[in-house]
Amino acid sequence: MRYLELLAPARTADIGIAAIDCGADAVYIAGPEFGARQAAGNSIEDIERLCSYAHRFGARIFAALNTIIYGHEMEHARRLMKQLQEAGADAIIIQDLGLSPAGLALGGAADAIGIPLHASTQCAIRTPEKAAMLEKLGFSRLILERELSLARIREIRRATSCELEFFVHGALCVCYSGQCYISENIAGRSANRGACVQACRSLYDLVDGTGKRLVKGKPLLSLKDYNLKSRLEDLAEAGITSFKIEGRLKNISYVKNIVRDYSLALDSLVGKYPDKYGRASYGKASGGFTPDPGKTFNRGYTELYIDGKRGQWACRDAAKSMGEPAGKVCGLSRDKTSFRIRPDREGLVFNNGDGFCLVNARNEVTGFRADICDGLSVKCKPVPELENGIQLYRNIDTAFEKTLETDMPARQIAVDISVAVRDTGHGYVLDLSAESEDGRKCCITTGEGSEPARDQEGMARTLAVQLSKTSGHYRFNAGPVTAGRLPFLPVSAVNAARREIAGKIDGLPCNPRPLHKAAADPGLAAARPLSGRHATYKDNISNPVSEKLARLLGCTGTDAAYELAQTPDAELMRTRYCIRYEFGRCPRYHGQTWPRELYLENNGRLFPLDFDCSNCEMTVRTPLSRK
Repeated sequence: MRYLELLAPARTADIGIAAIDCGADAVYIAGPEFGARQAAGNSIEDIERLCSYAHRFGARIFAALNTIIYGHEMEHARRLMKQLQEAGADAIIIQDLGLSPAGLALGGAADAIGIPLHASTQCAIRTPEKAAMLEKLGFSRLILERELSLARIREIRRATSCELEFFVHGALCVCYSGQCYISENIAGRSANRGACVQACRSLYDLVDGTGKRLVKGKPLLSLKDYNLKSRLEDLAEAGITSFKIEGRLKNISYVKNIVRDYSLALDSLVGKYPDKYGRASYGKASGGFTPDPGKTFNRGYTELYIDGKRGQWACRDAAKSMGEPAGKVCGLSRDKTSFRIRPDREGLVFNNGDGFCLVNARNEVTGFRADICDGLSVKCKPVPELENGIQLYRNIDTAFEKTLETDMPARQIAVDISVAVRDTGHGYVLDLSAESEDGRKCCITTGEGSEPARDQEGMARTLAVQLSKTSGHYRFNAGPVTAGRLPFLPVSAVNAARREIAGKIDGLPCNPRPLHKAAADPGLAAARPLSGRHATYKDNISNPVSEKLARLLGCTGTDAAYELAQTPDAELMRTRYCIRYEFGRCPRYHGQTWPRELYLENNGRLFPLDFDCSNCEMTVRTPLSRK
């Protein structure tokens, strides 16, 4: 049996709790510092509160400490790791190899952390060799690069025994993870320090060497969002254990909707192969709202390179969430404050406060709120960009948002109760034995001093019904109750017994599924897997411990091997996405191409593009200033 994990993002502890309620098996969240999203930090107290709630269901909390660490911060980072462990975190997600198990040993802190460490996707894990090396450094889980194919995932699975985690939904960085330096170059804000300015979502012109504009004002580096819901079975077969949803900056409605959608899909997969797969936590979420991923933030969806094939991956027109197609504008008033919608499909219902957007003549996304919706008629404040015939999208569905807020699923752990009658010599009593789905057990005795029930069959039915209800977050199921010697118990007494059992089980710690644990390979230094390789800024070596570790692994030239992308002609991005392919100009696939010399232009900067056709990759280099 292999246990599959749905891993949800959380900007805050409350969002993490909502994710657990909607069916997540684990949540990843940042502590107070060193998370790859600076705007998503949380106090140790909030981490502890989230851990306490998640552990009721055997769900896990993974703390993200996944930025690079400067030398003067190392001791503080180690203390924070210890605090996160003491708060109840089940694992810590790490980018800086100075904080890997091997790095902790070099820093004299080998025994300080007793929970698993996961290698962040920022470690740029896209080859079996890199995966094997990280396993030898002591990581128990590897969070793989998003741009991988199923074939490459299988290769990595064969090369390691680590747990493998893979993103299945959410925003996509165009660059390989952990090796994007464009934000640091143009704004002094490092993506590897959680401060990315999201330059890939900006508008660019595509310019050739003569200055001719081939494409104007488009988000040429902005990819659609990932959606692999239909590929969960393929990923599980390839060896993925954890299915990760992106979104530590997303709001609570996004997390609820997407987590619920994927939890139901994972339940279906487990139901299809009950002897092969199980869920990694306990308690089934049931009832509540019906998820609809089309109604929350997305830039359109793609499966990227999962099949080892290229496709149309870019947003093309807008890097923002457009929402669901609503219809065309018609009957627009002269002051542009009222119009009708000619809907794209039957059954669309619009409500007061719905949000709409459109793409104007300047390729900009304009949004507005509907003040009053009456059928297909809309009244709003003046929107100058509105024109008859223009396509509208609904990016806020107020009725759906309200449903997400008020109609939550209930997550309950199954508990089986067996009923036995015992003769005490002074009458008959009931021994109630209970066992939860995670193996917690308790027994209570009730009915002492009660008279025998006159209606034995009625008493048996009462016990079966009342003991098969819910109490707290437990869903009880009573086994067969045989009539014959049952004492009489009023309904209130049976309910009190059920609540007493719930309290006793709650007082016992949930028995979580075991996590994979690993240790650094003491023979790693002798093996020197990086022997002779010169370290570059792409290795993100930013402190003496990671530098020492790199040298032990065989690297040379590790001095200041970080963020040297300010130097002329440095590679700021390397990506599997290719602008020439996107526009049908790939010489290999389309037989035609643009001039070899191409640039992206933004705010007077010209970013040279190179095309590594042997590896089918595109690079973006240090910008030139237009004179």
